[in-house]
Amino acid sequence: MERLLTVGQAAELLGTTPRFPRRLISGRRIRYVRVGRHVRIPAKALADFIEAGTVEPRRRHRERVL
Repeated sequence: MERLLTVGQAAELLGTTPRFPRRLISGRRIRYVRVGRHVRIPAKALADFIEAGTVEPRRRHRERVL
């Protein structure tokens, strides 16, 4: 079974306040699981969210002198 994170744990991993993961959940921008009245975020869903938002740096092209 996949590890489920609380909103607080997800916020800590993201380096944000708990409000940010709650906004992601309410906007359905991240996958989540309801366990009774509790909301949990699968660790893989958080990793996928981070991966989707990752921006790779541009490679600098050297100017060719002819």
